[in-house]
Amino acid sequence: MNYLQLITTEFEKAANATEAVVMKQYMRDQFEFFGIKSPRRKLIQRTLKAAHGLPAIGEMPALVKALWELPQREYQYAAIDTMQLLHKQFLPGHIQLFEFMILEKSWWDTVDNTISALVSPWFKKFPAQQAGITDRWIASNNLWLQRGAIIYQNGWKQQTDEKTLFRYILQCNHSREFFIQKAIGWALREYSKVNPEAVKQFVAAHPLAPLSKREALRLL
Repeated sequence: MNYLQLITTEFEKAANATEAVVMKQYMRDQFEFFGIKSPRRKLIQRTLKAAHGLPAIGEMPALVKALWELPQREYQYAAIDTMQLLHKQFLPGHIQLFEFMILEKSWWDTVDNTISALVSPWFKKFPAQQAGITDRWIASNNLWLQRGAIIYQNGWKQQTDEKTLFRYILQCNHSREFFIQKAIGWALREYSKVNPEAVKQFVAAHPLAPLSKREALRLL
């Protein structure tokens, strides 16, 4: 089974030129699109899974990279979605693949989905490796790795490591990057659902960027 061929065939058939223009503009003309909206794309992938199963986990790094090389953005979304379905089979070495997905063709759509769908469950499966990796990310000069280090605990609720979250935010609090400031506010807003008082105190004690502060306190 050539899973790459299956995906490309179905996506080419589902292309919508009108929607492609809209989707490309939404992403600031950085990527090409087929114009396949998310519900339609996911239906295609469910149909492929029902008819052909899923690729073997050992085939995924090559498939992901092949999909990443293709110009239409839907291929990158398909790579993330397919890998997510195999989360129970994640291996320690897959973090290198996820870093590739963060660092290549980087924009908030694929970065955030890679973090939430792949990196976050990988960290829960291999918790001993978490601190070393996220410490490296936050110390890097790459805004997407730093964003990942700040938001990977979103949705962890009571499992959130508050000290690590606050430490990472303070390490990046000087940043003028929109995507870092937004990530700080987003992560604090998510944590405020669990510990609103801690977030209030943190925001009061530190001079966050206006965007970060506004996002952090949105639910409070």
